[in-house]
Amino acid sequence: MRAETLPPEVVVARQPAVARRRRRVDRGKLLVDALLLVGAAATSLPFFWMVFSAVKPRSEATAVPPHLLPQEPTWEYVRYLFTTLDFGRYLVNTVVVVLIGFVGLFFMAMAGYGFAKFRFRGRTAMFMVVLATMMIPVQVTMIPTYLILNSVGLTNTLVGIALPTLVSAFGIFLFREFMSTIPDEVLEAARIDGAGEARAFLSIVLPMSGPILAVQTVLTFIAGWNSFLWPLVIAGEQSKYTLSVGLALLNQQVATNPSLQMAGAAVMVVPIVVLFVFFQRYIVQGFTMSGLK
Repeated sequence: MRAETLPPEVVVARQPAVARRRRRVDRGKLLVDALLLVGAAATSLPFFWMVFSAVKPRSEATAVPPHLLPQEPTWEYVRYLFTTLDFGRYLVNTVVVVLIGFVGLFFMAMAGYGFAKFRFRGRTAMFMVVLATMMIPVQVTMIPTYLILNSVGLTNTLVGIALPTLVSAFGIFLFREFMSTIPDEVLEAARIDGAGEARAFLSIVLPMSGPILAVQTVLTFIAGWNSFLWPLVIAGEQSKYTLSVGLALLNQQVATNPSLQMAGAAVMVVPIVVLFVFFQRYIVQGFTMSGLK
């Protein structure tokens, strides 16, 4: 029976119950929002502590009791990193390694497209072999990789630092899962119109793969930006160090200057946070559409 056909006294009696249910729902939502806000504040506190400590004078960084906001902010230690400690060179090296790593996006996209849309003998077995490489620790292949690069003269070079991480099995898996969702009818229509496989891949598949490209862009950036062990092994000169190696070297050289250490950490972390915030919508969409839980 619809509400308008009920007697007026019944409708009036039901209104307080509906209002109480709405108040309970609103209170529950406010409680959940408050808990999430507290959790977000607790999670982000170390990040803001690092950023604010990077612009604190040394006396404030070591003050007891500590305080979050700087009283007299200064950029002295950030400038010191780039003028005295050669962090500018480390930054350039890291950017070059990341840019070389972006070339691998094209290779992983081609491999994922091949596994997703082409039927050939041994496709499933080959894909299983690719996935099986994810179970091999990087440390196991580090010495053979070093020997191979040393034999071709790529040790102590930025190309040698970036080359082993150019293609990853996880990246191929993500591309394959996403490109499996692209309708075959779209590719068939392109082939009927006379487009070759390369043209279909470049003009149709890649533009439709924007979300997963955004995901892989962030993952590739983070992997290249945070790479530490491999650059430390293969870089024989300090001029070839990346930011992560330079930051570890800074922690060994400076043990009593928290502001300088926090400034170095901020240079490492802030670009990653900015990139993630910028691509956040595409990252969520890419993971959702690729079927990855």
